[in-house]
Amino acid sequence: MFIVLLKFSDNKSQAGQFMEGHKKWIKQGFDDGVFLLAGSLQSDLGGGIAAHNTSLSDLQNRVNDDPFVVENIVRAEILEITPAKTDERLEFLLN
Repeated sequence: MFIVLLKFSDNKSQAGQFMEGHKKWIKQGFDDGVFLLAGSLQSDLGGGIAAHNTSLSDLQNRVNDDPFVVENIVRAEILEITPAKTDERLEFLLN
């Protein structure tokens, strides 16, 4: 499982110009069964994504295709987590 942090860079002001492409990129991640959750980092720091069902290298390639990453609107950081215990609703992450 992975947490992807997409923190705004100095080019944040260009986000509106690439928002549609970024939203399509997020939708594709959900459609592909890779993204579990996507949302904003508070206080307007950027966004975060929970991902699974992929390898680190495949996820890195996917993240590199995000228009926000391509246009340096965000800096991406990927954290890998090996779940050891979950709430029963998230047990699928242990497999």
